[in-house]
Amino acid sequence: MPKNVFVLGLDEQNRKPLENLQDSSEYRFHPLLSVEELVEGEIDLRGLLDQANAQLEAFEGSVDAIVGYWDFPVSSMVPILCHHWGLPSASLEAVLKCEHKYWSRLEQAKAIDEHPRFGLVELDDETPPESVGYPMWVKPVKAYSSELAFRVDDDEGFRSALAEIRAGIGRVGNPFEFALSYADLPPEIAEVGGHHCLAEEAVSGRQVTVEGYNDGDEIHVYGVIDSYNYEGTPCFQRYQYPSRLPREVTDRLTDASKRVITRIGLRSVFNIEYFWNQETGAIHLLEINPRQSQSHAMLFEQVDGVSNHQCMVHLATRRPPEMPHRQGPYAVAAKWFCRRFSDAVVRRAPTLDEVEAVQRDIPGVLVNPTAREGDRLSDLRGQDSYSYNYAIVNVGADTEDELKDKYERCVRALPYEFD
Repeated sequence: MPKNVFVLGLDEQNRKPLENLQDSSEYRFHPLLSVEELVEGEIDLRGLLDQANAQLEAFEGSVDAIVGYWDFPVSSMVPILCHHWGLPSASLEAVLKCEHKYWSRLEQAKAIDEHPRFGLVELDDETPPESVGYPMWVKPVKAYSSELAFRVDDDEGFRSALAEIRAGIGRVGNPFEFALSYADLPPEIAEVGGHHCLAEEAVSGRQVTVEGYNDGDEIHVYGVIDSYNYEGTPCFQRYQYPSRLPREVTDRLTDASKRVITRIGLRSVFNIEYFWNQETGAIHLLEINPRQSQSHAMLFEQVDGVSNHQCMVHLATRRPPEMPHRQGPYAVAAKWFCRRFSDAVVRRAPTLDEVEAVQRDIPGVLVNPTAREGDRLSDLRGQDSYSYNYAIVNVGADTEDELKDKYERCVRALPYEFD
């Protein structure tokens, strides 16, 4: 009988890659709570766990696996729920060592040198830690995506950033403290909890992500993905796969990733974000995510032939993960984030027919409008502190030039209008 796999926040953009897995007939994928319930508005982690358990208890078949590919609270809910139901997953402690930004930096410092200087910040501090110089990033020890993350250049900017963080830190900080209550924390982390901030010296270079998994016997890296910002901004533009970095650099990134995952003891899928400075050769670890990136799913499917969700599902169902290599229809793929750099209301958005027409006319393109007619961009979930995303476009192509051409044609064809 097919195994019943429950997916926290199963959405339509990820349902298709899951159903396209090489052995998809062996699974039945069931949504476990909606994305909106999990990440919008105030996060009631206790209530979400109760709802999830009630849904699982009401299910008439077997509960064979519980998985998720979203950031907090999903990433912390998976090990809590799996422990309750006796299912395989990473330990909650290992997940929290990745998710708590200060705890994560402390663990990284014990395994690698490739990280920026950092220090702990209290919400009423007037100046940053002496160990961290400007320019720096100030962010809560736990936040969703890039929310409440600020690059600051002086004390005035530091105090201004903390004022904004104080006003909004509770939305994620309160439920994160509830997640921490499930774990046996070292004293220095128990004192910090979820209502402190981290200051990190700003580093520069090309952004890159390493994806892999630890099956308990060996740590495997199956892909390296380049990230690009809009020129002259800290705002994210696109993921592109496969990476164009030199092999010597990707080998160093792979080695650092294996050392830090070994230190943390994370037995699951993971993705780790880095900067590589082309001029100095330095690499700096930015963030460890105890999950595969759902943003990369279509990239792997277009280039390798199956999405990275396959590793997640295999580990959750006690199978050795298997990923094909370069068996997809395209040589290169990218996920683009269409952005505006000032707030606006969407006066005109593409209809479903118009989106489908663009996808028919430009092979290898998949459009996901994130802003609808009448939406104010700043009200949409997951916006960063400096720009506003209104659509996501996946593109597969045979060359990088063709990739960019397809994207530009797609943007011109999407009839967005803003006030």
